[in-house]
Amino acid sequence: MSCITIYSQGKTESDVISDFKKQTEQCKPKMVLFFASSKFNPDMLSKGIADLYSTSKILGCTTAGEITTGKMLKQSVVAMLFEDDVISDVHIETLENIKTENQIPQAFQSFESYFRTSMLDMDINKYVGIILVDGLSASEEKIMEKIGDLTDITFIGGSAGDDLQFKETHVFANGKAYTNAAVLALIKPTVGYDLIKTQSFKVLDKPALVANIVDEPNRVVMEFNHRPAVDVYAELLNSSITEADTHFMTHPVGLMINNEPYVRSPRQVQGTHLAFYCNIRQGMELQLLESTNIITDTRQAIEQKRKEIGNIRALINFHCILRTLELENKGQTDAYGDVFKDVPTIGFSTYGEEYIGHINQTSTMLIFK
Repeated sequence: MSCITIYSQGKTESDVISDFKKQTEQCKPKMVLFFASSKFNPDMLSKGIADLYSTSKILGCTTAGEITTGKMLKQSVVAMLFEDDVISDVHIETLENIKTENQIPQAFQSFESYFRTSMLDMDINKYVGIILVDGLSASEEKIMEKIGDLTDITFIGGSAGDDLQFKETHVFANGKAYTNAAVLALIKPTVGYDLIKTQSFKVLDKPALVANIVDEPNRVVMEFNHRPAVDVYAELLNSSITEADTHFMTHPVGLMINNEPYVRSPRQVQGTHLAFYCNIRQGMELQLLESTNIITDTRQAIEQKRKEIGNIRALINFHCILRTLELENKGQTDAYGDVFKDVPTIGFSTYGEEYIGHINQTSTMLIFK
């Protein structure tokens, strides 16, 4: 066994632990990654999984839906167990009080001490990071910026969910549950790794939207192109202002980098302003996007990666809740799960994705070759 994916739809934390124990009786994994519906008690579940895999490094978070090989689930717990022929070593650090404190330097010092290598000197082909963040903290951008300032190692991941209650999300590390926190895992794979960023949008032939006046901490754009933000957005879509929010899911905006959109999705009309799920900086130039086919685009992304690297040994999918909602609206959740039926997969529906920065309506995937 290189890595194994398991899941439980048990009603209680002890049901889940019992299910996992039956499925992995002989396993002593190097690392356990798990994603759990927020219906479970976070402290009890985290401690139970840590007790079950007491010799393993463990991390995870709460979700807005779970993904496992061939399936999209809800109200479940999914896990992936990695043995040392996939991951040779891993070290986990927790950042607490992320709304007000920057603990990344201390975490990075711990990584350097553990791996005996400077974060600036680490070979980006031999190390990769996973990041899981409290999805209601609105702290993802600043964390990703601080990480980018201190290392070239890629940290990829997602923002924890709570089944669309928007009350409290949790991240897990080695038997404990945290809010207002992020968990970082620095991994040294035994095998090679690769990344996929896929979104299902095309760029529309419309004038750019330049964010002139922005409340960055609250992710609100007041003006695009020196006019009220909602007016400009609605006008480009030939929509009335009162119906602007009906276009949010199918027509977000994208920051274009090397002809690739990094999606920022509108969340809410606030008077004449637009609130977003991701930060938009003052002066940022964005393009209006239009949704395409998630199933087709994802299948093509996986097949293209297979052509490049050969067999995929394991895949971790950080999949935006807005994509999940679109799939549900179109009755395509089974078809999406089917895309991953031949690949050992774990993932969850996120409140945003981490890759270089903080984005959404995207799937960011970590692949082990």
